This record gives sequence, structure tokens and C-alpha cells, in this order.
Amino acid sequence: MFDKTAQKIPIVYSESYYVDIGEHVFPTLKYRLLKRRIVADDGLKGRYDLVEPEKLRYDDIMTVHTTEYIDKLRNGTLSREEIYTMEVPYSAELVSAAVACCGGTLRTAKMALEAGAAVHLGGGFHHAFPDHGEGFCILNDIAVSIRVLQKSGMVKKALVVDCDLHQGNGTAYIFLDDPSVFTFSIHQQNNYPFYKPKSDMDIGLKDYTGDKVYLENLRDNVPKIINSFKPEIILYLAGADPYREDQLGNLGLSKKGLRQRDNFICSQARNFGVPLAITLAGGYAVNHDDTVDIHFGTVDECIKVFTG
Repeated sequence: MFDKTAQKIPIVYSESYYVDIGEHVFPTLKYRLLKRRIVADDGLKGRYDLVEPEKLRYDDIMTVHTTEYIDKLRNGTLSREEIYTMEVPYSAELVSAAVACCGGTLRTAKMALEAGAAVHLGGGFHHAFPDHGEGFCILNDIAVSIRVLQKSGMVKKALVVDCDLHQGNGTAYIFLDDPSVFTFSIHQQNNYPFYKPKSDMDIGLKDYTGDKVYLENLRDNVPKIINSFKPEIILYLAGADPYREDQLGNLGLSKKGLRQRDNFICSQARNFGVPLAITLAGGYAVNHDDTVDIHFGTVDECIKVFTG
């Protein structure tokens, strides 16, 4: 149990998260822009600590990913089909950023165990499978962090609350039939990925679902899951892509609705006394400023809920 009123919220970030991948719908620049906005915001001053990711060993990554896949990433020997499935252009710099993001989510989780909550300005790459990457995701930082925490004895049970637009297929597959990890995904059903391994609870929403129905589904299910499963940590994927003007989605959430979502998840974690590690996951708004604004709202709501 942690002190429910934290002094400061750890925010994990690295400049290495920005990688030039050319003209692409995935805006890696958003991490840098978000960090600048947080630092410039007078209302947040003195309420957070900015920290670097943990340096992760490849042995830690291989608690989830296969040796063969990691060797291909390190040596640049992925096939053309494997790169096509990743949907991002391969580079050594991109692999380094993915490794750094894994270290960032792990450090976020460890600091959440101490402070009650922590935010990672990155992470949430839930489409990565043990032996391949998919959908802009190279390494599954969520799964790696949980496995490292479990291996070190820091936690036994973890809850994944995945509120990205897309179902977390890689995460669901990795923890399939694992009673120590509960996977919850609320997503647009008629969207990528088309192969959706079963999460412990999947809520596939109809196209154009708006704030009211979305939030009702969270309120009806998340408290019950926490109360019955009794996790020792929650990893929350606070995707910005359920936004109504996202390029890759057709849900109808407003910025206000997304803030209400973030406030609700943070409040549930705080009220139940469960440490909360937040990752940002996806966000592909037509206007990049909207994506940054939504991610900023996630950080702002976390700091409000946990610092009072």
C-alpha cells in the first residue's frame, strides 16, 4: 500500500523516442512536443519529476520475445514481409528507441510501485508478439515490464487496462490463459487488428460510439475487475486514438470524454490503492496538436488525482 497523496508524479521520457521515419501516420514527434508542453505549463510546475528510462538488458526483453526475433532486430536481418507487418521502416535507431521505450515502461512501473502513480511519455506497444512486430509495434513494453516485475518478485498479479482504439492483440496473446495477468481491452471492434486473440475481457465497440456509452462500459466493468482480481499494479494504455478526429479510427470520443476516461481510471486506481503505471499508446489525429493535447490531458488528470 502506498500513500494515496503523492508529492510528485514521476514522468519518464527520453529524447531517443523521436525517430525520423519519414512521411508516416505515426507521429514520433509527439513525444518531444508533449514533453515541451509539460515543461512549459505553469500549472504543473513542482508537481512532477522528469526521469530517464531504465537501461534494459536484452535478457529482460527475452522474458517475452524470442531469441530468434531479437537477433533479427539487432542484426538487421528481418525479412521484407516481417518489416511490412511491422508497418514502420526498419532502422537500428528505431530498434534502439523500442528498447528504450521498454526500459521507460519498466521504470514507470517500478516508480508507480513507490509513488502510487507514474506516467511514461511513450510505450503502450501492444501489437508486438513474442516472435514478430505488428502495427507500428516492435517490442511489447507492457508485457516485458510485467514479466520483469514478476521475475524480480516485485509483483505477482498485474492488470492491463487497454484503452487504445485498437485491441491489444499482442498483449492478449502473450498472457493468454495466464491467471497472474488480467487483460482488459476496450476498442473499436471493426478495426485493426483483424486477428484478435481473446483478452480476459474484450469490449468491442460499434463504429462512432461516443463518450456516454464508452464511459458507461468503463464504469460498469473496471471497478469490478479491480475488486475481484486484486492486482498489485495496473498498467494503463491511455490511447489518444478513440478521439473522433483520429485518422485510423471511427470512434466518437471528444477531448472532454477522454479526460473523463483518464480521470476515472486514475481515480479507481487511487481509491483501490493499486499503483498505476500509465503509457500513452496510439494517437493519430488529423491535427498533431490534438494528439499532443489529448496526451497532455492524460498527464494532467493523473497529476490532479494523485497529488490532490
